[in-house]
Amino acid sequence: MIYETIVSTVNGQGDVHVTPFGIRMQDGLVVISPYKPSTTLQNILTSGQAVLNLTDDVRIFAGALVGRQVWSLLSAEKVAGYRLADTLAHKELKLVKVEDDLVRPQLFLAVVHEVQHAPFQGFNRAQAAVIELAVLVSRLKRLPMEKIQQEMDYLWIAIEKTAGKRELEAWSWLVEVVENHQADLNDENLA
Repeated sequence: MIYETIVSTVNGQGDVHVTPFGIRMQDGLVVISPYKPSTTLQNILTSGQAVLNLTDDVRIFAGALVGRQVWSLLSAEKVAGYRLADTLAHKELKLVKVEDDLVRPQLFLAVVHEVQHAPFQGFNRAQAAVIELAVLVSRLKRLPMEKIQQEMDYLWIAIEKTAGKRELEAWSWLVEVVENHQADLNDENLA
């Protein structure tokens, strides 16, 4: 099972990288499998640490992908890193094992500190739709545009029926990226 989360890491210069990441749990460890090359991969290999943030604010998923920072950060308590200030929960992680791979190594991280900050009220369908569109946007260069458009049309049903202000804002940012990508493809085809 894959859980959609926000992972924050720090590079050797102390710069923070915040990104959506699908993780899984295995034998009590968090498993992250980033593609090579990846900022998250490099930061975890360099520092040996990360912070896993659990949030229901889908603007963070969208914003991290499209370069709109809608979050603030606080220092982690047990690792040299940062967590989202407004998050439901966070887990501070230390790298314990790496299974290398040419495309997607697996990083196994132990939870060294975990805090619940606010109760989870549940997802609405629009939140799930935004997360699905965020995944599609992260794969724009790997998926055919026709497939992306079909998925967006279906996901729009949930947005139309259940979205609040946050979901509509996040959706609009992601749609803009898809439209720009489509325009670039059209320009390439005309050239």
